Amino acid sequence: MSGHSKWATTKHKKAIIDGRRAKSFVKLVKAIEVAARSGGADMVGNPTLFDAVAKAKKNSMPSDNIERAIKRGAGLESGGADWQTIMYEGYGPGGVAILIECLSDNRNRAASEVRVAVTRNGGTMGDPGSVAYLFSRKGVVITNKSANATEEKILEAVLDAGAEEVNDLGESFEIVSEASDLVAVRTALQDAGIEYESAESSFLPSMSIPLDAEQATKVFSLIEAIEELDDVQNVYGNFDISDEVMASLG
Repeated sequence: MSGHSKWATTKHKKAIIDGRRAKSFVKLVKAIEVAARSGGADMVGNPTLFDAVAKAKKNSMPSDNIERAIKRGAGLESGGADWQTIMYEGYGPGGVAILIECLSDNRNRAASEVRVAVTRNGGTMGDPGSVAYLFSRKGVVITNKSANATEEKILEAVLDAGAEEVNDLGESFEIVSEASDLVAVRTALQDAGIEYESAESSFLPSMSIPLDAEQATKVFSLIEAIEELDDVQNVYGNFDISDEVMASLG
């Protein structure tokens, strides 16, 4: 199991406990606006927008907020910002490679805030290309385990759609594919009557660094500090944490 997957699961639970819904809405709105701007307001013909809206609904974002974000992004309503995707690279405790994905309308602000968050929390910034080669963009679908969502049924549904692997995350399954096959995999699950929790393009590491409890605590603190920034959409790391270490961290 990749550290990415375990951290994503942990982060999801923490978000509910910590009540960070308002801050997550800002990030979800940005994703919807960007998807609508690049592919139009029709979700049938814009799978990226479909997945962004589905994620917003999973996080209980009001329908009015979603509709306004779509209209702003598609230019049907004023007020949409010119969000630009910016990637930053760096290193965390234990030599972990960190890839930071931002959506910002101010590059100088984003760069300054990311640098401060990284350096104040035990990390160092890297030059462009210093760690990006350690990651590959993949399609990642998460589906919760159920009577209808067993490993056998999922494999049967998604293998012909381009899925590369199905990983057992404990309470859910992670289905990995090429990013270009994400829509096909997601559609195959829907056609098989299997509900999914999330479907998005992600960066997965080609190799992972095992962390002990002390290192894991420091890496988690670093990632949380970075994710607190409004301009940051996603943070990816090439770390691996054993079940034993995760259990010791509570």
